[in-house]
Amino acid sequence: MAVQVKDIVLEKVATGPVSARVYQGAEFGKGSPIVLFFHGGAFLQSGVKDSVVAESLAKAGAIVAVPDYNAPLGNVFPKPLEVGYSIFSYLANKRASGIGDRNSLLIVAGEEAGGNIAAGVAFKARDHYADALNGQVLISPLLDPFMGTSSIRKADGIGMRQRWAEGWSHYLSGGGCHPYAAPCLCSRISGVAPALVLTAEDDPLRDETLGYADRLKQAGVPVRRNVLPAGAGWPMLYGGKCEQAPNWQQTITDQFESFVRDISSQSIALKTN
Repeated sequence: MAVQVKDIVLEKVATGPVSARVYQGAEFGKGSPIVLFFHGGAFLQSGVKDSVVAESLAKAGAIVAVPDYNAPLGNVFPKPLEVGYSIFSYLANKRASGIGDRNSLLIVAGEEAGGNIAAGVAFKARDHYADALNGQVLISPLLDPFMGTSSIRKADGIGMRQRWAEGWSHYLSGGGCHPYAAPCLCSRISGVAPALVLTAEDDPLRDETLGYADRLKQAGVPVRRNVLPAGAGWPMLYGGKCEQAPNWQQTITDQFESFVRDISSQSIALKTN
């Protein structure tokens, strides 16, 4: 499916206007899911840039908004989360936002540091606006500030460990470590939106990603997870190099399509009960 891309400004977000890049499949229509997608960048990156992941989700028929969530208030916790949640709240009022319609599912998603923000927004939505969020897509989310997992120790070939350490230090420099800032440390994770969790065997963030997926499942949260094989080109997610062309984009599209079918069925079942 061809994907259309346009840059917009979300003018009426509570924390202030936010620039965003919107991806939508050329065949999107009434009821297309809305995805609020948070880009990666080790908590340090600002600006609106092209996203292969957002494009892959749009190919599944979604309308994907990728905001410059660090720009309005800065990139030290809790400011990016406040902006992210404000955008989520804005998009939840689908008629006012002009993105999607009242039949659209609303999903938060993110990769790496953006996966952290997505998980945090899912927590905050559970606590304040639970009925508005239908799902979360966490793509190798950066969740553990201690970075002590086996996969991080063994797989630093893409040279990200130091950057992630610097990013965590910056993100938490406001003081303290709130559970919304480090979701893997949160003691109460039940009741959050259903999750699609994606990673790869050769991803340094594999262990914390799968560990979090297991905790969600143990807490009664519906979870769909997929681990790509090593050599799929996944390190390119972080700007790393690989010897062959990446082939994970179609997997993301396929997994997302199946996830949307799952949560659509759950949503219909809740409405009819």
